[in-house]
Amino acid sequence: MPDLENPATARGRKRDPNRDVAILEATIDVLAEVGYDGLSTAKVADRAQAGKGTMYRRWPTKTDLVLDAVAHMKAQQIDLEALPDTGSLRGDLLALFQPHEGAQVDRVLRAMAGVVSMISQVPGLAETGDYSIFEPWIAANTVLMNRAKARGKIAPAADVALAAQIIPSMAAYRALILRMAIDRDLLVRLVDQVVLPALSEDSVAASHS
Repeated sequence: MPDLENPATARGRKRDPNRDVAILEATIDVLAEVGYDGLSTAKVADRAQAGKGTMYRRWPTKTDLVLDAVAHMKAQQIDLEALPDTGSLRGDLLALFQPHEGAQVDRVLRAMAGVVSMISQVPGLAETGDYSIFEPWIAANTVLMNRAKARGKIAPAADVALAAQIIPSMAAYRALILRMAIDRDLLVRLVDQVVLPALSEDSVAASHS
């Protein structure tokens, strides 16, 4: 059956990535305003001025839509093609953190609260761990730490995969449970007291003793 709401799409027009971005941004806005229970694909379509039929084909459920929107929100914060290179892992990890204006932080926290509600309602979602909420930050930390390892700045046997999750995990806890943003003071303490020590020769040696 042709898409009466969007005939051009029915004729095979390629999806416009800019429209996807607008829809995902609208999803975050609606999620932040009314939570997961109050969100519907129809509400997002109205906010983004998008065809409902097209949206339902792209995102069959509102869970699919929210997962893509939150992954988009996090990916927008970190550009893996333009990571900092200060000459030290400490400097890179601190430079990666960019404070946001209060309104943006509040939007993110409200959206993440909606995600908590979604996870509690969708069977199996929490177990999959595959909703990529903090994956871009983990990926960025992994790149920075592997670069430091290649330079001989951290222990060759350091567990980068585990260390890369430390700061994002704390950010997730604060956002999802405490509804507080991670600030620079906490970031500095995490880097200096947890992350860098975990990557040191002494820590690696102790873990193998």
